[in-house]
Amino acid sequence: MKLYGVTGWKNNGKTGLMERLVAEFTARGLTVSTLKHAHHATDVDQPGTDSHRHRVAGASEVVLASPNRVAIMQELRGAQEPSLTELLARMRPVDLILVEGYKRETHPKIEVHRAEAPTALIAPNDPTIRAVASDTALELDRPVFDLDDTAAIADFIAAELGL
Repeated sequence: MKLYGVTGWKNNGKTGLMERLVAEFTARGLTVSTLKHAHHATDVDQPGTDSHRHRVAGASEVVLASPNRVAIMQELRGAQEPSLTELLARMRPVDLILVEGYKRETHPKIEVHRAEAPTALIAPNDPTIRAVASDTALELDRPVFDLDDTAAIADFIAAELGL
C-alpha cells in the first residue's frame, strides 16, 4: 500500500484537502482509505446508543456491524495510543492511504498553509514535507501548489508514489 500525508497546523484546511483528494483519487479509479489523528479527546459513538452502552459498561472493544459499514471501537483504558505503524497494519489493503496529521512521522507529506493562519510553515525544517499547498504565493525549496488545485496536487502525489 502506498502512503502519503496531509499535514499542517489547525484550521489551515487539511480536512478539506483530504476530502478533495479522496474524491479525486477515487474518480481516477484508485481505492483509497484515510487515517486521521486527533490530538483532542474524540468519540464517534453517541450516548444512548447500544454500542455506547456496551463501551460504558466496560467492553474493551465494540464492533458495530450493519449492511452498510462496520465500525470497530477500541477503548485504550490507559494503554498507550497505537503507533501509526500499528494502525496501518490493521487496515485492509488499498491503492493509497492518505494520512491526516502525524506531523512527526517519517512518511512523505504535503503541508497545508493559509496566509491568514498565525502559524509558521513547518516545511523549512522538515524534509518529509515534499510540497506545500497554500492560498498564497510562497518562496520555498520545494513545490508550492494552489490549495484549490486538487488535480495538480493529486498528480504530484501520484508521481511521487508511482501510482
